[in-house]
Amino acid sequence: MMIQLLNGVVYGGLLYLLSVGLVLIFGLREIVNFAHGALFMLGSYIGFSIAAAFDFWLGLAGACLAMTLVGIALDAGVLRPLRKHDHMVTVLVTFGILLVLESVATAIWGKAYRSMQPPELLSGTVELFGQPFPVYRLFVIGVSLCVAGGLTAWLRYSRTGLYIRASSTDPRTTAILGVDTDRLSLLVVGLGTGLAGLSGVVAAPLMALSPTMGSFILIESFIVVVVGGLGSFSGAFAAALLIGQIHNLGAVYLPWASTMLPFLLMIGVLIWRPTGFAGKRT
Repeated sequence: MMIQLLNGVVYGGLLYLLSVGLVLIFGLREIVNFAHGALFMLGSYIGFSIAAAFDFWLGLAGACLAMTLVGIALDAGVLRPLRKHDHMVTVLVTFGILLVLESVATAIWGKAYRSMQPPELLSGTVELFGQPFPVYRLFVIGVSLCVAGGLTAWLRYSRTGLYIRASSTDPRTTAILGVDTDRLSLLVVGLGTGLAGLSGVVAAPLMALSPTMGSFILIESFIVVVVGGLGSFSGAFAAALLIGQIHNLGAVYLPWASTMLPFLLMIGVLIWRPTGFAGKRT
């Protein structure tokens, strides 16, 4: 039972790594970024290619850097020009970007499933609760906790974090007070996309790589964001861990209903508390 709970924490950690980028971008831009799953997929493939030529750690660093640059280009070239348009226009454009990126990935890497091995340092198992448990899964939990702690400290205690929180609450007044909100947006979208790349590479040894891999996990990431509360980091963390447990335990004890359970949770939370666990923003 404890091993099943740990596996739920691993899956919840992956969901958090992906959904926190969505939370960052929504918090500042108020954009539901449908392309985020495709950015996760692209990060996985970039990490896979670099790791195949060099090693896992260079793949991880290279994918994060490349996806951060993609995020900066996405904000400057797409999201900023669309900010005066209706939000639905932006949603449709990001959905179109998702389809384009999936086609690009198919053209470069093909439709066949690919797999990525964890680094040799993390390839063994350790004895936990009397059973072997993969070291790499503990690494996933550690990365998730580091990202959660680092983001919380950065947003609460740094001047840039203060500007981001202010701009998320009232961007117009923040700009009048002299804060460069366009520069903040570049930083936030770049960081959110870089986190998508990070989650893609971290998830790669645990799942098969394919051009549509982002679409499946993106749905549960959206559920995390809605259940946790739009724009809430602490809510997303709690929701990711809860949905990770529901996903994992459901697959073991209620396999016929496992795919429905996250949706039932979302419906129940929206009826009980429409703003999610932690409201709109923290």
